[in-house]
Amino acid sequence: MSEHVLPVRTYLLVFVALTVMTVVTWWVAFIDFGALNDVIALGIACFKAVLVILWFMHVKFSTRLTWAFVAAGFFWLAILLALTAGDYASRDWEYNPQSWEAQPAVSSSPGHDERPH
Repeated sequence: MSEHVLPVRTYLLVFVALTVMTVVTWWVAFIDFGALNDVIALGIACFKAVLVILWFMHVKFSTRLTWAFVAAGFFWLAILLALTAGDYASRDWEYNPQSWEAQPAVSSSPGHDERPH
């Protein structure tokens, strides 16, 4: 496996980008985007995570197997976010099951006495 040595300038640029995006995250937190607040925050967080994964964890120069595991991690994150969004969207749905009294009585089979002996 070959080692990739990156210049210090690359690490500093990624660090500056992460710092700028952290300030953008703080700035966006004070603006009301309505339902898009969470989407924007997650988008910025995912962008920052990709920077860290590609450059600081050296995935950019890794094998295809490493890329497959990174992709599987993001796929799993997408599944979790979709399930969470589905749960959140359905929280105010009203569920009114019929009560036991409203259901028709079940007739017993002929010749069967339901009285206790």
